[in-house]
Amino acid sequence: MADDSFIREVNEEIRKEQAQAIWKRYGPAIITIAILVVLATSAFVAYRHWDESRANRSGDAFSQALMLANEGKEQEALAALTELEKDGYGAYPVLARLRAATFKADSGDSAAAVSELDLVAADSAIPQVLRDMARLRAGLLLVDSGSYSDVSARVETLASDSDALRHSAREALGLSAWKEGKTADALKLFEQIAEDDQAPQNIRQRATLMSELIRGSGNAS
Repeated sequence: MADDSFIREVNEEIRKEQAQAIWKRYGPAIITIAILVVLATSAFVAYRHWDESRANRSGDAFSQALMLANEGKEQEALAALTELEKDGYGAYPVLARLRAATFKADSGDSAAAVSELDLVAADSAIPQVLRDMARLRAGLLLVDSGSYSDVSARVETLASDSDALRHSAREALGLSAWKEGKTADALKLFEQIAEDDQAPQNIRQRATLMSELIRGSGNAS
């Protein structure tokens, strides 16, 4: 028993000496790493709070601009959107540009609206989904004020079977083709929409109506 007690004491001393040696060698590094982890965590939390705060402020400003527009205060709304374009955060400056273009179109200045939308669509720094929305919006505006080639130049790539915006793109192309007397092309596009189960119901209904109108006119070929 005495021998066992002695051996345990010796083992404990050895372990203490080993632990002290390890701490002496690696202790400062361990402390430094722990401090860095704490600082990194604090910095991440602070950045996330700052990031969310900026996004929330821009979101509130955008909502306020829309409220002004709904109240008929278009000049004030446009001023708020212009400010958001300069100082907004995240996607809100682009959304402000898109909404401002809508104001221009609603006021009768379709050319200025299309020009602004084309600038958004051509900006590679903007997320693709927003560029596509700008391209589609410009195409829809040009159904009334432009030619089929004008519309096609903006939305043709969006009309592919795999594109989420294909239904609206095809509708824009169909309406523009019908306007120029290209009834066969228009009918084909409207039928594609009507036969697409994934197309929104309101777009399918309009496409079905246009298909029936074209067939009824006797100019479907």
